[in-house]
Amino acid sequence: MENSLRAPEPFDNLAETHSFALGIDLGGTKTEAIALTSEGIVLDRWRVPSPVGNYEATVRMIADLAAFAAQRFGERFSVGVGMPGAISPATGLVKNANSTWLIGHAFGRDLGEALNRPVALANDADCFALSEARDGAGEGAASVWGIILGTGVGSGIVVGGKLLGGPNAIAGEWGHNPLPWPTDAERDGPACYCGRKGCIETFLSGPGFAADHLRRTGESLSPAAIVAAAAAGDVGAAASLARHAERLARATAAVINILDPEVIVLGGGLSNLECLYARVPEIWPRFVFSDAVATRLAPPRHGDSSGVRGAAWLGRLAAR
Repeated sequence: MENSLRAPEPFDNLAETHSFALGIDLGGTKTEAIALTSEGIVLDRWRVPSPVGNYEATVRMIADLAAFAAQRFGERFSVGVGMPGAISPATGLVKNANSTWLIGHAFGRDLGEALNRPVALANDADCFALSEARDGAGEGAASVWGIILGTGVGSGIVVGGKLLGGPNAIAGEWGHNPLPWPTDAERDGPACYCGRKGCIETFLSGPGFAADHLRRTGESLSPAAIVAAAAAGDVGAAASLARHAERLARATAAVINILDPEVIVLGGGLSNLECLYARVPEIWPRFVFSDAVATRLAPPRHGDSSGVRGAAWLGRLAAR
């Protein structure tokens, strides 16, 4: 289903023999849901418009998705929701959400009441990392760092198969640290919506990449257009790609020096830049405090589906 719910129909009797995990990826404009078995088999997926700006409608939409899943596959399921932002341990309310209509609400409590069942919540980048650690590009690794390079920059950390949380619920908020080892041309850096300047996000996000190219060349191009121009031999576009790779190498090297992850998985639109997977590891030895760098940089196995799959795994693991 793409934009509307289908009527229930049999699915090879899987509902009779398998419980499932319902994962919901709440996006700024669209929300995706997936029914996933314990073996990672996708029973079905749905995508509906997000009720932009309307908190009550957002809660109702998720309740409706859960009700539809129950009607289709039975009542034996867990629920996990990937969301922009996080739940504050101090207040129990949403904070740091790009979908600003969620901020200040007791989203976890309200969803639990609306669905009449426990609901596990995590940041969307955490869900991406959990998916790729569970049965994705980081499967079998002791530690996985999942990075989102999209409209914004975020990340999630999985150690021993479990998400790293923290007392402030900000583990992985890597995008709002300063770009490490800045050059003179990079100081003080572009202004960030968080109120500071020079955050990693302002350089490595899709809009940040495009803005850097505009500053250097005077050309207003989308990230995809910059990549295409570089492939066609445009010197300025190629230089923009090289700067982005070098900055990504520096930014990830600083975390390797602290976390030393076994695998780093890139997600988001810029994860499709194939040049990053060769170039970034070539640069790491200049900044990683080691005689050799064994960390592996990988594209996501599940692509755009990693977030919603991770939400499903989140709910299943929380229900154990």
